This record gives sequence, structure tokens and C-alpha cells, in this order.
Amino acid sequence: MNSPTIAQRSPYAVAVTAGSDYFWCRCGRSAAQPFCDGKHKGSDFTPLKYHADEDATLYFCGCKHTQTPPCCDGSHNRL
Repeated sequence: MNSPTIAQRSPYAVAVTAGSDYFWCRCGRSAAQPFCDGKHKGSDFTPLKYHADEDATLYFCGCKHTQTPPCCDGSHNRL
């Protein structure tokens, strides 16, 4: 599998709503970061579905190298 494009070297703060689904971009090419807009088509990447169980602010990974997808784990500090 190819390496993802780094969309940004920091997380995206997102207010998620309980009961909603979010599709996190894994490839880094989406213009709708941190979410998928379909630009992964033709690549080895697919979006990751996240279902929010409660209202919260989450920090979605922007560098696409997290080991705890879709949330940031600080991996951007090692790139």
C-alpha cells in the first residue's frame, strides 16, 4: 500500500453529533478534510467510517499516519 498524503501536520477539531456517521479520509487527498470526498478512487485507500455514540469534540488525524484512526495520536510530531 502507498503512503497517504499528509493533509496537515496537526489534527482537525470536529464537533460530532450522537447517532451520526462520519467518513474519515485515509488517503489525504480530499478537499473536504478530514472527511472523504471520493478522491481516493483508483488508489489503495478507502475511507474509515466513524459512528458517533455521543456529542463530543474529537480530534481527527490530519497527517493520516495515526495508529488510532480516525483520531490523532500525535504521530504528526514524528514526521
